[in-house]
Parts: sequence; C-alpha cells; structure tokens
Amino acid sequence: MNFSGISLVTGAAGFMGSHVVERLAAEGIRVRATARPRNDTSFFKNLNVEYVPADLTKPETLSRLFDGDVDRVFHLGAICNFSTPYKKLYPTNVLGVDHITRLAMQKKVKMFVHVTSTSVYGYYKGSPFTEKSEREPMDNYGRSKRDGENIVFKRCEEGLPAIIVRPCTVYGPRCNDGAGKVFSRPSAVSAIPGSGRQLLSNIRAEDVAGAILFLSSKDEAVGQIYNLSDNSNPTIKEALTLATVIFRTSVPKLNLPLSLIKFVARLDGLISGLKGKIPDLEYDAAKYLYNDYIVDNTRLKKSGYHFKYPDFMESMKQMGEWYWNQYHG
Repeated sequence: MNFSGISLVTGAAGFMGSHVVERLAAEGIRVRATARPRNDTSFFKNLNVEYVPADLTKPETLSRLFDGDVDRVFHLGAICNFSTPYKKLYPTNVLGVDHITRLAMQKKVKMFVHVTSTSVYGYYKGSPFTEKSEREPMDNYGRSKRDGENIVFKRCEEGLPAIIVRPCTVYGPRCNDGAGKVFSRPSAVSAIPGSGRQLLSNIRAEDVAGAILFLSSKDEAVGQIYNLSDNSNPTIKEALTLATVIFRTSVPKLNLPLSLIKFVARLDGLISGLKGKIPDLEYDAAKYLYNDYIVDNTRLKKSGYHFKYPDFMESMKQMGEWYWNQYHG
C-alpha cells in the first residue's frame, strides 16, 4: 500500500506520539501532528512538522485535521494512566475514538492505525497473551481501551481499513510517565517487588513507531490485531537492577512483600490525588506485579518487521549511553 498524502498523528505531544511523529518525519513523510492546544510547539517546528491543535472530546475541533489529502491516520490520542476514573477516561478513550473514526471514514482514508494497550487482556492467566486471548480488563484504563477497540471493530465492519496494535510496557527517550519511566531515566528503586522472579514484557518507543509505520503499509495487515513487545522477558529483579546500574542510582538490596507495595501505592495515590498528580506507583498497576506478564509477539515477527531493539538488556545499555550523552555529555 502506497501513501502520498498527509499522515495524521493524534496524541502527537505524548511520549509514544512524539516518537511516531519523529519517525515519520525522518522518513520524509508529510506529517500533521495534533494534540490539545499548548504553548510550546518547538518539537514540531524543529522537525518541520505541521501542528494543528484539537481536542478529541470536542468534535467541532476535529474536522480541520482532515483538510487536504490526509490518507493515513495514526491514532495515539488517549489518557494513559491507571488512576483516572472511567467517567473521565470515557470522553477521550472511547468517545474520542468514535469521533476520529467517523471522520476517517468520511474522508475515506487508506489506513487507520489504532494504538491501544495490552491492558485489555487483564491479569496474567499462566500463558503468554496472544491476539486471540480473551479481553478481560481489570481496571478502568483497560476497560476504556477495550471499549475504544470495540468502536474500531465496528468501523471495520462498516468498511474502515484499520489495524489495531497493542503495545505492552513502553520505555525510551522522553518517557516520564507510566511503568516504562523506571527504564527510561534515573528513578528511586528502593526495593524489589515480591520475589523479583516475575517475568516482564517491554518494548522501546522507537520500535512502537517503527512497527506501526511498517504495518500501515501492509495490505494483509488490514483488519488485524498485533501485540507489540520485544523478544526478551527479563525478571523484575534483572530489569530493575540493570536500570539502577545504567542510570547510576542505588542498587536495590531488599525484597518488599507485594502486600506492602500495594499499601504504599494506595497511600501514595491518596496523597497524589490531593495534589492533583498521578502517583509514581499506581495502585492498579501494582496488582500486575503478582505474576508474570508475557506478551507473545509472534504475529508481529511473522509480518516481517525487524526490531531495532529486540533485546531488553542490550537496549538498556544503549538507553544509558543516550541519557548520559543527552544530559551530561
């Protein structure tokens, strides 16, 4: 599938969205970036990318995003945390999907890539999550992403050429929120949660951007779902210990019971809520630490996509080099 028009990226000012914009611009693709209105648009200006402010919760601001020859949409606009109540997630993560997919159908775009989350699967049930695994989200964020997916499924039945991608924990340059932040910059890791033997799935932001760009050009990807995760599954202890070594912080020597971690997360959530902030460790996120969390990426590999960072350990070494060159070089 060939594209000669404008590629629209929603949520372009967010962590993953910024990487998608950056990758598209590097490929010489015409990009229209959108996010809620903001004062600082220097990131987009430096990339020579058009920035058009809009709000997914305000349909009247969205139609202009499709002015001209927009032929592809990468939809990353969403509220991405475990602390926001469903009623506040719904206008963006669900209704926002309805608004943007309706416009995409009216515009007759060639491809709509919907970026969601493996949180739709819920807690680990003993075997790697595949794209055919039941969606049983156990938190408000996961439920909102499932409900947004349902809208895309409906649009596909109506003729929208769409792909759904489900990244697991995403980390990389510019990550300051979510579970991936501990693998992206120096963080205070005082202890290992539980036994530390729980297995993780992660993916670099650059590979999220690379994978969705690659898939968007594949005719056979239309109507498909793809998990996005790298080829390695480090234990929590391995991953956190490596992060502290890479970012030169104190290596954790203690293991904390998960019941205590949940208590601390609950307390931190209450304090952060009073301050109007998202806590570093969210209570619903802490619940995922009890078991392994393995995401199967077989379908993505069979598509022909080649990872830039297939191995978490090697990727983290590069992250350390990037960080120290960027901020202390």
